[in-house]
Amino acid sequence: MAPVKHHTKTGFCNTETLYKPNFKSHLLTLKRYLTTPRIHARPQGSLPQISLSADTLNQQRQGALYRLGHSTVLIHLDGKWLLTDPVFSDRASPVTWAGPKRFQPAPIQIKELPFIDAIIISHDHYDHLDKASVIALAPKAGRFICPLRVGNHLRRWGISSQQIIELDWWQHHNMNGIELTACPSQHYSGRTLRDKDQTLWASWSIKGVEASLYFSGDSGYFGGFKEIGSRLGPFDFTLMETGAYDEAWADVHMQPEQSLQAHRDLRGKVMVPIHNATFDLALHPWFDPLQRIDALAKSHHVPLMTPMLGEPLLFTQTPSQVNWWYPQSPKPAHSVQALKTGT
Repeated sequence: MAPVKHHTKTGFCNTETLYKPNFKSHLLTLKRYLTTPRIHARPQGSLPQISLSADTLNQQRQGALYRLGHSTVLIHLDGKWLLTDPVFSDRASPVTWAGPKRFQPAPIQIKELPFIDAIIISHDHYDHLDKASVIALAPKAGRFICPLRVGNHLRRWGISSQQIIELDWWQHHNMNGIELTACPSQHYSGRTLRDKDQTLWASWSIKGVEASLYFSGDSGYFGGFKEIGSRLGPFDFTLMETGAYDEAWADVHMQPEQSLQAHRDLRGKVMVPIHNATFDLALHPWFDPLQRIDALAKSHHVPLMTPMLGEPLLFTQTPSQVNWWYPQSPKPAHSVQALKTGT
């Protein structure tokens, strides 16, 4: 069997850019985070959102998606319920008393969610894989579909092996007609300083009759987006990481210009920015990702939808924009930049 480029003897790796942060680099990042003056790090008050309930969702008949916060998206596709990277806890952290705290509770509690046919996990970082949420969801979930070895975490937390499906890049699983494919991304993994890159990271193609979606997880910009678009595109909606960026980790998190270019590479039709408006994970103002991607999309004539948390986005809906974050943010003062792909 030919060697797989992203598999190594010591773990997994990216195919284009090696990303090797160490203890020193983590300390430098922490020092910057603690000492840099912050402006608009968190919203000044409650963000507008639409509360959801079991009754509301039980009445849903059309294909739709709901942003629940950060990279947690509830998807109703072909009569099935899917959930990406479920994080409902107050903090994206290994402990409950410290770490990034969410701006406000999710628009729905776990107990109000319908039966989830598949929970899709992109990688094992704390803002994407939350132990408490996984344990609470297990009794009302059919399958946990995740990249290679992420299932080891789930099994340690008491999830049955029969509920877990682990896939390598380009492998797929058919769930009653919905085709789920693990796709490459450019990131890294690990929940401690000792388990770096021991589990795989992935993005996901989600193809049903009602719609075709792409879920980015976390990624830096790389040539893999064009390959995914060529092999699996076009996509009706791309759920694209747009937030928590910094030049210090540009290899593994995209700037908004790169997120928009990745959407184009994927042959996406409508872009939905995720990975924002929930946790303070970078040094930019909380609203900067939404403000910048909105200006870029308008400049480059890319259909964009930025629903409030909890707001239903119907697959048949005509793209429209309500810039709900502007009451707390200044109007854009910068000119729109040219798309920056980093290649």
